[in-house]
Amino acid sequence: MQGTVVKSTGSWYMVKTGAGELFSCRVKGKLRLKGIKSTNPIAVGDEVHFEQDAASFEQEGIITGINDRKNYIVRKSVNLSKRTHIIAANVDLAVLIVTLEYPKTFPRFIDRFLVTAEAYAVPAAVVFNKVDLYSEEALTDLAFYSLVYQQAGYEVLHTSAEKELGLEDLKLLLKDKRSLLSGHSGVGKSTLINKIEPSLDLKTHRISQSHGQGQHTTTFAEMFSLSFGGEIIDTPGIRGFGLVDMSPREIGDYFPEVFRLKEQCKYHNCLHLKEPGCAVKKAVESNELAYTRYESYLSFIANDEEENNYRQDIYAE
Repeated sequence: MQGTVVKSTGSWYMVKTGAGELFSCRVKGKLRLKGIKSTNPIAVGDEVHFEQDAASFEQEGIITGINDRKNYIVRKSVNLSKRTHIIAANVDLAVLIVTLEYPKTFPRFIDRFLVTAEAYAVPAAVVFNKVDLYSEEALTDLAFYSLVYQQAGYEVLHTSAEKELGLEDLKLLLKDKRSLLSGHSGVGKSTLINKIEPSLDLKTHRISQSHGQGQHTTTFAEMFSLSFGGEIIDTPGIRGFGLVDMSPREIGDYFPEVFRLKEQCKYHNCLHLKEPGCAVKKAVESNELAYTRYESYLSFIANDEEENNYRQDIYAE
């Protein structure tokens, strides 16, 4: 039998067949021994083969194989730094929900997510949520970062679940796609989903008043169908997002605006650091390339600095 993984709890996987039947499945033991270095060999969105468990009276099965993935989103595991964690597979769009206040999402975190999406061939978009709560300073930052990511080539939306701002634009963005929704805990991801698809009634929590941080509401990754067309994969809030297996030579290719400029550099192997005739550095100096993006690029090609910033993001929240 074949189906799509629609929920993952780490040890059990809910698999939905083409006929709409749901089976609670385990992984066949040897499947974990095929050189998969991730903490989860199977992710939501995977197309799998499974056998119904004849010994069970329930809708249970054993996963025996995984089809090749067209793409996936992966990050470095927080607790096991040498392992990776696949967030979702076979997606049409990765949507990062961010907030500039209540809680604050730092640009370095946004850039890590977008770089990873580029590296694994996943189109991405950025949604700035809770815009009705922003201070004047945050609204200035909102205008700046919106322009930065739009100029890089990403679709940018402004939303507020409370004031119902931007919800139709968000529905249009998600329509007829399988979309991953990700972000820090507390950015309002589940609340937004409830607004555009009320029948799901996902659990939500208020922000911690003492720390200004979000509380985890989504425990496991899960895929839901949308009544207006498409599917969304809701994921637990992410505290840190470490890059996986990227060499300094290739990271620039995952910044679209840097990639567009590199052919103008004097040297074909320019790393955009101190080389003469660097078109990227010239663009930064003339404000044609956002300094925040360039700073992220510099930190990502310096592994030790990237690791330090990765930890700073975890504790800054």
